[in-house]
Amino acid sequence: MPAIVLVGAQWGDEGKGKATDLLGTDVDLVVKFNGGNNAGHTVVIEGEDGTREKYALHLLPSGILTPSVTPVIGNGVVIDLEVLFQELDGLEARGVDTSKLVVSANAHVIAPYNRTLDKVTERFLGSRRIGTTGRGIGPTYADKMNRVGIRIQDLFDEGILRQKVEAALGFKNQVLVKIYNTRAVDVDLVVEELLGYVERLRPMVADSALVLEKALDAGQNVLLEAGQATLLDVDHGTYPFVTSSSATAGGACTGSGIPPTRVSRVIAILKAYTTRVGEGPFPTELFDDDGETLRKTGAEYGTTTGRPRRCGWMDTVIGRYATRINGVTDFVITKLDVLTGFDQVPVCVAYEVDGVRHDEMPVSQSDFHHAKPVYEMLDGWWEDISGCREFDELPAAAQRYVLRVEELIGARVSAIGVGPGRHEIIQRHPLLDA
Repeated sequence: MPAIVLVGAQWGDEGKGKATDLLGTDVDLVVKFNGGNNAGHTVVIEGEDGTREKYALHLLPSGILTPSVTPVIGNGVVIDLEVLFQELDGLEARGVDTSKLVVSANAHVIAPYNRTLDKVTERFLGSRRIGTTGRGIGPTYADKMNRVGIRIQDLFDEGILRQKVEAALGFKNQVLVKIYNTRAVDVDLVVEELLGYVERLRPMVADSALVLEKALDAGQNVLLEAGQATLLDVDHGTYPFVTSSSATAGGACTGSGIPPTRVSRVIAILKAYTTRVGEGPFPTELFDDDGETLRKTGAEYGTTTGRPRRCGWMDTVIGRYATRINGVTDFVITKLDVLTGFDQVPVCVAYEVDGVRHDEMPVSQSDFHHAKPVYEMLDGWWEDISGCREFDELPAAAQRYVLRVEELIGARVSAIGVGPGRHEIIQRHPLLDA
């Protein structure tokens, strides 16, 4: 069977967790292939009695909430083991079975000194800060590329682990003490902390790429789930205001060990408006009452950090960019219900930079920083759409909005979120191959 890739089309927080949950009963394995606990998914599950339970997932794949799914943390992820087990304990306390979790032996570990470096570096940068979450993600990926990182498999050989920690801290302690004027990190304490997770971790660890190959050969459906999003990708995002991993469809292959020839479909999640957390350019950002309405109605606060998200109108220029970079076959538009109540809903169709119109993303980051949105005004609607389950049940203005966005982004809109609940969604086209 082919694999399916699920990515964010904007700056994250588009609702990938809900889309994964929508596919959950139809897929057999869900793989997180990049990032760490610097972002999160919120999934709302409705009980038979009408109650709703909200789950905030930071490091675990969203598929862990579906009993029939095997959740996999791929080799492209960086893992804070304390966070991993806190999250597992939290789910188990709520009755979720987490025993099927598979963790790649090749995934890298976020060591305590990487969290320290992340925080002091951001403070040192001051006004030039990137806006990281301070969770050690960037320094851990830097260690990976510098070939001084610690992998999950290293924890099972105390001698190798100690050698790697000593080698890393030989340099990093010099930086911490002499540049950042902070305390050196003790090698023994780091080794002791990491070894403390070994016995609980051991049953979860596997050659995840081999697990996925066998699953595909056996005819099972594999969903590859991105953390963050296209505009945060380290290569294709708004650099340097990006994450430290590959959050696009190409990263799904390197971060999981699945070859590109086995991927048949790329599903991108596009919020009905746009949000961003942290620093960096944002052409459609709103600083008025409309922006505050979007934030409050959409509950736009970070799943992991609690930070208020910057809010703005739909930007179809970055939507087209996401289509091109990822090879998107299907879009899922989420939170269409949040736009209910606006007389008119602007949609950004192009940018103006120094009097020149750009229909595609400017090549220069400086130009993108100065881009002014060119809006097309669409009629709004006032009807409650949360009960709609068919496209033609939507108000005419909401239908026109979706169809116009679909035309502008260059790929079909196959599903539309009309509320936070698990079943509050309209499916126009199947998201899995027949």
